[in-house]
Amino acid sequence: MTGLTAGRAALALLSAALLLAGCASQPIQHKDPRDPWERMNRAVWGFDIDFVHKVALPVGHVYTRVTPQFAQVGIGNFFDNAQYPIVIVNDFLQAKFKTGLGDTGRFLVNSTVGIAGFLDPASNVGLAKNDNDFGRTLGTWGVHPGPYLVLPFLGMSDVRDFVARVPDGYLSPQNYINDIWIYLGVYALYVLDLDARTLIPQYNLLESQHPFDEYAFARNAYLQHREFLIHGQSTQSEEQQEEELEKSLEDSGGDASSKQ
Repeated sequence: MTGLTAGRAALALLSAALLLAGCASQPIQHKDPRDPWERMNRAVWGFDIDFVHKVALPVGHVYTRVTPQFAQVGIGNFFDNAQYPIVIVNDFLQAKFKTGLGDTGRFLVNSTVGIAGFLDPASNVGLAKNDNDFGRTLGTWGVHPGPYLVLPFLGMSDVRDFVARVPDGYLSPQNYINDIWIYLGVYALYVLDLDARTLIPQYNLLESQHPFDEYAFARNAYLQHREFLIHGQSTQSEEQQEEELEKSLEDSGGDASSKQ
């Protein structure tokens, strides 16, 4: 374990302790039993949305405008491939041995023939891209998700998924870069890619639904999606899972709109 990685793990656990300690001082009446810390969560949600409006979306749009499409695709492929050890390890921890072997093959093909993952030849030979994480592993093992939790900058989560970020972090290759400036450069590019490929589409989808209560709408969509990933059809590819999430968002949006 490197000092840099150990420090990040300690910081994550300290943050969890501070968040949980802060919740105890804010008793409120709850309408949703999954969200006992709603007052705190709504405050953090407001901060996150403000940050998205003022910083994340403008920066993401600039990135997509100035970066050629082929470069965006290559950068996205590279980071997807770099994070794939997380997928593979959690496949096997969940006893998905056939999927784990396929994901291992995908990682090896893209890391070699795909030039460190910038290209995606594995998809062309039928090795589908999947997604997995330790939060799902804990859920598969029967660990309760605990209260819903909104994290500064990181967005929606629950206690189980928040704690699971620590072991997943040990499987993320960029966390083992010892040169701080190289690490910061790689991480900045990772955030830009995440902003362009994930945050902007999700936020646009949220806006398009015109929910009566954006916070409750996003909370329900997140919790439903995580429940589906753990207890739904585990053989679905990432693309199929995204379609299910979009359908869930649209259904929740319709329910919310009908209450206005």
